[in-house]
Amino acid sequence: MSKTFTHLDKAGNPSMVDVGEKAVTRRLARARSIVVLGEEIMDQLEREEIHTKKGPVFQTAIIAGVMGAKKTGELIPLCHPLGLDNCQVEIHVNDKREVVIDCTASLSGKTGVEMEALTGATIAALTVYDMCKAFSHDIVIKETKLMEKKGGKRDFIREE
Repeated sequence: MSKTFTHLDKAGNPSMVDVGEKAVTRRLARARSIVVLGEEIMDQLEREEIHTKKGPVFQTAIIAGVMGAKKTGELIPLCHPLGLDNCQVEIHVNDKREVVIDCTASLSGKTGVEMEALTGATIAALTVYDMCKAFSHDIVIKETKLMEKKGGKRDFIREE
């Protein structure tokens, strides 16, 4: 099986993938973003959810992540607009005192939802940054990565 870039036509021009002949299958993807907020903000978070003038940080980031996932087809060129069956964003603090954001998107369709999960996790991370920057600009969105994908040609799972 030779690997090729799917979003290029035979002449090398950008092209949307034609999924018209593909079968509808159950698709799921989970992506993760990690945000490092720094000691000052984490000390505040350990006491209680941070509430800013814009609202509670994590709750607002969850809503933003779902909204971002739903708009993926509008944000990323050549990405199919998809009607998600479900999208869940979960946020927790790990033992390294990092904010871990997981976005899981699913649908029954002809194309995968990994871009939706990645977009949802990223938008949630950017929202955490936006809402915490008044405390400090020493915030790092450390990474965003696909953790798992099911359905389509092949499944993928990343060890945690």
